[in-house]
Amino acid sequence: MAKWLGLFLAWFTTCAAAVTVVDDRGVQVTIHHPPQRIVTLLPSLAETVCMLGECNRLVGTDNHANWPAQVKALPKLGGLDDTSIEALVRLKPDLVLLARSSRNISRFESLGLKVLALEPQNMADVKRVMHTVAQAMLLPQADVRADELWQHAMKGIASAKQQVPAGANGALVYFEASTGGYAAGEASFIGEIMLEMGLRNIVPARMGAFPQLNPEFVVRAKPQIILLGEPMAVGLHKRPGWASMDAVQRQRICAFKAAEGDVLVRPGPRLGEAAQLMATCLQKHFTP
Repeated sequence: MAKWLGLFLAWFTTCAAAVTVVDDRGVQVTIHHPPQRIVTLLPSLAETVCMLGECNRLVGTDNHANWPAQVKALPKLGGLDDTSIEALVRLKPDLVLLARSSRNISRFESLGLKVLALEPQNMADVKRVMHTVAQAMLLPQADVRADELWQHAMKGIASAKQQVPAGANGALVYFEASTGGYAAGEASFIGEIMLEMGLRNIVPARMGAFPQLNPEFVVRAKPQIILLGEPMAVGLHKRPGWASMDAVQRQRICAFKAAEGDVLVRPGPRLGEAAQLMATCLQKHFTP
């Protein structure tokens, strides 16, 4: 009798520990045991796992994950659509966290891998993903830990807001998020941070989070300051019509180094640091 009671208690404990989360596809994913071998295929997801204090559970990441420092030593499995499936399978992950837009989701699932597709676009998404990842790892007090991580980011944004010079209040901003003219619109987490800091975005929310813009659109919008990565800043004045823009003529251009660019465009726990980078940029160009 004692043997059967022990087996029942073990079964009950296992069931009680299980959690079902909903990913960004709307798919319900049930996790029965705390995953100990996690693969992330989006840099912000690796950062979220680590900032929740569980970096030791990561066994592999995408090629671009480079923060915190310990993830650099992990096996690199490729990019969004060129993931080395064989290398990933060899790692025997019990949970794969990846972008909703990945083309490999169905392939991974057909191989029996447990997949959670998460791709935050705005700040509400970032907060939700923090909670989903914490829950999926079956962390003790998962929601409390996720809330603490979120509040830390919000405090960083609030602190950066206080550092924005008065001359930058209401400034019209163009933020180029990636090559090819993809901009961070009002609907993106970057756009929401800029709005919180008292800035105006030339890309309205109706155009989506990260629309691809015609260079002429930017010229007509007449931004007062331009934010982008160093490689994209090369030859900026050679873009059609851009040499006539006030931001270009007055050299109100913030060209961020690669590591800074990573902070700015990753929808994860470093939102506060992203806001600080923006504030520093504004101080440089709008302080008398």
